[in-house]
Amino acid sequence: MPEAKNARAESPDLALRKRAKLMRLAAYASMAVGGTLALLKGVVWLLTGSVTMLSSMTDSLLDLFASVMSYMGVRTALQPPDEAHRFGHGKAEALAALAQGAVMLGSSAFIILQSVLRLADPQAVVMAWTGMAVSVVAIILTLGLVLFQRHVIARSPSVAITADHLHYTGDLLLNLSVMVGLAVSAYGGLHFMDALFGIGIGGFIGYNAWGVAKGSIDMLMDREMASAEREAIFNIVLGNRDILGLHDLKTRKAGIDSFIQFHIEISPHASLHQAHLAAIEAEAALSERFPDAEIIIKIDPIGFEKPNLTMKELD
Repeated sequence: MPEAKNARAESPDLALRKRAKLMRLAAYASMAVGGTLALLKGVVWLLTGSVTMLSSMTDSLLDLFASVMSYMGVRTALQPPDEAHRFGHGKAEALAALAQGAVMLGSSAFIILQSVLRLADPQAVVMAWTGMAVSVVAIILTLGLVLFQRHVIARSPSVAITADHLHYTGDLLLNLSVMVGLAVSAYGGLHFMDALFGIGIGGFIGYNAWGVAKGSIDMLMDREMASAEREAIFNIVLGNRDILGLHDLKTRKAGIDSFIQFHIEISPHASLHQAHLAAIEAEAALSERFPDAEIIIKIDPIGFEKPNLTMKELD
């Protein structure tokens, strides 16, 4: 596989620059799509008076805000560590995603409120075809953006772009719902359906808000990496025959960066050089599995360490 060989041959700095470029492109594309759709849907809402289109326009404005927040988070997170931020700026992504979740929740409440008011006073939707046409355009643009974001996330797992991806993926369903809601309300004579679809869309946005916020809070609270990843750390480190045990494993993530620290247990009869070499080999092996991780290893002579952390305690 030539592509895989070339990827392995790249220097870490070159690979990081490529990932950073992809992340910025994804943020730019997201802002462009969000701004375009918000403008189109705003015009159509003024023409039709549809609360479903109002809901969709509000969601697109939210998309635009979220995309701007995502861009700011990504731009800040990609800055190198400095004297005031020795661990880097990776958590800026989590802050941006958390802001997205908060605004999504507020928009959800606004849409549901407007839909309930319209449900109490149903009105006919005019020029529904314009709203349906805009929804088709929205689906095409959103699908292209989602596919590009998926490409970027596969190469650089950014929490801000992942949150944006989740939001726009939901928008595909949202725009389909808008089309159905407009058609049923305008051509089926069921005017109340416009408001019902608005309530459904508001609820869907609120549900996605929780998913976006949860991942951000986990990162800001330094949640441990997944059990499968921690188990992989154990297996890789203990695969070194000179390392007799491992304890005090601590992990966390900040943006695209990971932080791993632990103690390894070495024979008390080993020389300092042998112990140091074992630690270097363990770090090199882990770097292949976690290329963006900062790894800190402390060496303990076996018999003087804390009790080993068993695999059961990983869960």
